[in-house]
Amino acid sequence: MLSPDALDIDLLAALQDRPRAGVLELSRTLKVARGTVQARLDRMEQAGVVTGYGPDVDLTAAGYGVQAFVTLEIAQGELDDVAAELAALPAVTEAYATTGSSDVVCRLAASSHEDLQATLLALGRSTLVARSTSVVVLSTLVAPRWRPLLEQGRREGPSRAPAYRP
Repeated sequence: MLSPDALDIDLLAALQDRPRAGVLELSRTLKVARGTVQARLDRMEQAGVVTGYGPDVDLTAAGYGVQAFVTLEIAQGELDDVAAELAALPAVTEAYATTGSSDVVCRLAASSHEDLQATLLALGRSTLVARSTSVVVLSTLVAPRWRPLLEQGRREGPSRAPAYRP
C-alpha cells in the first residue's frame, strides 16, 4: 500500500487536468526533475494506485443516456458465477459485492428505456438471481472522483524535490 505525499497528489492532479501531458511537461509544470516524475509514476503504477491512462468516456455523450443502479439478491455461494454472468452483459458497466440486504450492486447503461428493460429481463432470467431492484438515474450530482479524498489526506513530508521542500 502506498500513502501518496504532496508531490504524488499534485502529479496525479496534473495528469487528471492534462491526461495527454508527457513526463517532461509534467516535470516543468510541477517544477521537479523529469526523473522524479518518471520514478513517482513508476512507483504508483507498481503499487496499483495508477491503473491506466485511458480516456474517460461520457456514456451519455456516446449514446447511452439511460443509466440505472440495480441491487441483486443472489443464491448463496454463487458470487463467482454471478460475476461471470454480469461480465457477459455489455450494459453492466460496473458491479460490486456488497453487505446489507442485497449481495451485489450493479450500474447499467442503455441507449433507451427499452434497452434497459431488455437487460433487466436478462438479469431476471438468471437462475442465480433471487431478486433484483432497480433505480433509474435522473442526473449526476457528484461524478466519480478521487481528488478531494486524496487532497484531504494530503501529508506534507520530507521531499528531495526542491519545489516540495518546506
